[in-house]
Amino acid sequence: MNQLLFRSLQTKMKLEMIYLKTDNRTSYRVIRVLGMHGNRVTAYCFTRQKVRTFKKDMILSIGSVQKGKMEA
Repeated sequence: MNQLLFRSLQTKMKLEMIYLKTDNRTSYRVIRVLGMHGNRVTAYCFTRQKVRTFKKDMILSIGSVQKGKMEA
């Protein structure tokens, strides 16, 4: 996971992620990593259309966005 996050930071690659929110519900997000600080990832969230911070240990699944999906 760390390698994929770092690659997104370097190449501005979009990632799709399933994230566990504080209320124990899951959330699907499309992000582009802007920074990593310890256990936290700062990213532009295309789903919310703003910069958000995510905890790495709350990321359930992450992968690169397939071509043609969520173009921006």
